[in-house]
Amino acid sequence: MTRNLFTHKAQALWITGRAQSDIRATDVPAPRDRDVLVRALQSGISRGTEALVFAGQVPEGEWARMRCPFQEGEFPFPVKYGYASVGVIEDGPADRLGQRVFCLYPHQTFFTLPADAAIPVPDNVPTSRAVLAAQIETVLNATWDLAPRIGDRIAVVGGGTIGCLAAWLCAQLPGTEVTLIDVNPARAMIAEALDVRFAQGHEAPRNCDAVIHASGSGDGLSLALSLAGFEADVMELSWYGDKAVTVPLGGAFHSQRLSLRSSQVGMVSPSRRARWSHARRLGLALSLAADPRLDCLVREETCFDALPAALPGLLGQPGALFHRIIYPSE
Repeated sequence: MTRNLFTHKAQALWITGRAQSDIRATDVPAPRDRDVLVRALQSGISRGTEALVFAGQVPEGEWARMRCPFQEGEFPFPVKYGYASVGVIEDGPADRLGQRVFCLYPHQTFFTLPADAAIPVPDNVPTSRAVLAAQIETVLNATWDLAPRIGDRIAVVGGGTIGCLAAWLCAQLPGTEVTLIDVNPARAMIAEALDVRFAQGHEAPRNCDAVIHASGSGDGLSLALSLAGFEADVMELSWYGDKAVTVPLGGAFHSQRLSLRSSQVGMVSPSRRARWSHARRLGLALSLAADPRLDCLVREETCFDALPAALPGLLGQPGALFHRIIYPSE
């Protein structure tokens, strides 16, 4: 086991105010016996959540629950936030040196964390797809909550990263008819790459067995409810921060005996909780990232040093897809 006696120097992205950020120098302690030092290769921006953090729209009542595992600072600002980093172990147990790992860590060039929080990336998963692991884990947990069945007609409203991943995952059930629904007709190409159907709202299939909503808008949620068949479940994956949303619970909501439920990745789904740890679930998410069809979701990238200037534009694009951050090689 190698051990450096010095403290490593690193650069980290901090959200310093509403729509403001900068890169700050930080000291990274040398790893102790059960730690590893990781050099970041790429990280991913979770646009929905990080846009709310960037805009200072995390409700005060959710400040504790919204903390990332290795967050620094406090909401609203300044805060170091993020949870999708892939890197290489540079120091730690000898049998783990050089290993590529996924970590629920903010955007930072180097960092030390417990070895069991650095999840190995399978050899058949490229780094560019491994950064999707947290989002895949979110939709994996959501499908456990929703429990779609073989042959179901499933509608997914919202063609952002979470919606696309939810459609892709549900479509792997035999016999399912999955339609990705979005206002942007360009999402049809993404749907085709993921082997699912595409429709705009007026073309969306009705009488669905299950509906997933991930558009982040009240209009999208209204559409999702309208697509659900008798006694169907509607699973809400959007999180609105401190924004109020109107939900149409009149009309046919009661006569159709619909169920509107939420899913959140912070807890393992009750249907799996007795047997699945967070680490086991994240490991499965990483293995699912071996699917090359997911390359269509990770085409956009920005260099780490350019993040403060680029972030307002990146987080100001409604419905944009996943964005990767590329770190310097040294």
